[in-house]
Amino acid sequence: MKITEKIKFLLVFTISMLFANSSNAQEVENTKNYDQGFRLGLGVNAGYAFADPYKLALGADARLQYDLTKRYSLTLTTGFTNLFVSKVDGSDLGFIPVKAGFKAFVWNDQFYFMGEAGAAFAVTNDYNKTSLLLAPSIGYATKRIDISLRYEHYNDFARLNNDGSLGKGFGQLGVRLAYGFEL
Repeated sequence: MKITEKIKFLLVFTISMLFANSSNAQEVENTKNYDQGFRLGLGVNAGYAFADPYKLALGADARLQYDLTKRYSLTLTTGFTNLFVSKVDGSDLGFIPVKAGFKAFVWNDQFYFMGEAGAAFAVTNDYNKTSLLLAPSIGYATKRIDISLRYEHYNDFARLNNDGSLGKGFGQLGVRLAYGFEL
């Protein structure tokens, strides 16, 4: 290699490293200045259960969210949900869900995917079962409003099979509308 080629290579390499270093410094600075903190969301839920004897689901919840970064958050959700049945089919099922989750904003810092796992504690009609609860969801959140579509699966709650026998596990598709604010 000639000396002029070495000097050109060294000059291009040095300029590239300066730009790479300054770009990296900007990203680190933005991350450090992000104000991590807690948010609280109060919501109402409505859904449709996919197993007999349950039909409609209504509930309310409170979600505590800790923002790790601008795009990623940890959540803790609890509340009360009631699964309604017709009078002929028996008694309604009310339960308290307790879920921990992870929320990832994927587009425009407003559209997100979230996964939650936890337990559903039955509290009505002498039904004292506890069920594993899994809930993936997609949603849209602004500074104050959060709207999401969620599927919840209750692994251990009883259901009626097509042949009239009792089975375990069913799911519901629900919509959540919530108002949130920083703590």
